[in-house]
Amino acid sequence: MRFMDEYRDASAARALAEAIAKEAIHSWTLMEVCGGQTHAIVRFGLDELLPKNVALVHGPGCPVCVTPIELVDKAVEIAEKPDVIFCSFGDMLRVPGSRSDLQRARAAGGDVRAVYSPLDAVKLAQAHPGREVVFFAVGFETTAPANAMAVRQARDLGLKNFSILVSHVLVPPAIETILSSPENRVQGFLAAGHVCAVMGWEEYAPLAAKHRVPIVVTGFEPADILQGVLLCVRQLEEGRAEVENAYARAVKREGNRPAQEMVREVFEVSPRKWRGIGEIPGSGLALRGAYAAFDAERRFGAAAMTAEDASECISGLVLQGVKKPADCPAFGTRCTPEHPLGATMVSGEGACAAYYRYRAHQA
Repeated sequence: MRFMDEYRDASAARALAEAIAKEAIHSWTLMEVCGGQTHAIVRFGLDELLPKNVALVHGPGCPVCVTPIELVDKAVEIAEKPDVIFCSFGDMLRVPGSRSDLQRARAAGGDVRAVYSPLDAVKLAQAHPGREVVFFAVGFETTAPANAMAVRQARDLGLKNFSILVSHVLVPPAIETILSSPENRVQGFLAAGHVCAVMGWEEYAPLAAKHRVPIVVTGFEPADILQGVLLCVRQLEEGRAEVENAYARAVKREGNRPAQEMVREVFEVSPRKWRGIGEIPGSGLALRGAYAAFDAERRFGAAAMTAEDASECISGLVLQGVKKPADCPAFGTRCTPEHPLGATMVSGEGACAAYYRYRAHQA
């Protein structure tokens, strides 16, 4: 089954799939909220191991994919300035804006650099005091502590030439939006273990209670994911709707308190637009007033922009679990990783990229 024979715990994964088949009497639709989990599901064929009455759909679990197209345009605009060193994680370089992307900006002469950490960008600002260094701060709650630390470190060092372009999004408001949609068909969630390692899982309890959906904190190995599915199905069959932690080796109920304090010091909750979905209230992070001097949008006066993905791109429906990549007429033909119509095809964690890599035959 796909690459399952390459997995070191293949027998355990198959045993879990058999247990799910025994427990699943009714039909259920579950959603994983992590692009890394999506790739594991597609690569190892976990969805094909499950009984036909248990369906997995893919949520907005890729922060690169949901970075709004306008913000990519702003990043390109800033990166094209001659006095700027623009830093980003590598998976953002090929994400298309409305007219270009960061890789093209680099090819045209912009100083665009892929870095492994926002602290690398701080070091560049120290080494190049005569140039502006900008870091593209993209991510869920997982990367927010490191980005907050970079900003505070830049302040403590007295750096006047460092700033960040913020595109942080928060998971619980996205789950609320999906569950409140009239198109919603999700009955249970697999919560991303790395997000919960930072934030804990207490904030999911009100969602589970309000919408009567089980939420299971899940890891990233095939056995982790199938264990999460099993617990979710068990709750649904028993009529329960609780938060369960199936990733106790990495996640505590309260999360990482020092990391949360770092985030709260530097950032505040704000509205945020999600690519393909639209604006979700209280779903983003923005720099607090005390750190406004490090806001690249303010520093460079990047103009307000509006833009949309290619009209035939259905990435918004994919991100909400309404459609799957192979449902798109352009999948694998007019939309490929080399010529993507939307971010879900170019990102290393995008659902469309996963299907193209492992299931291109479905085109």
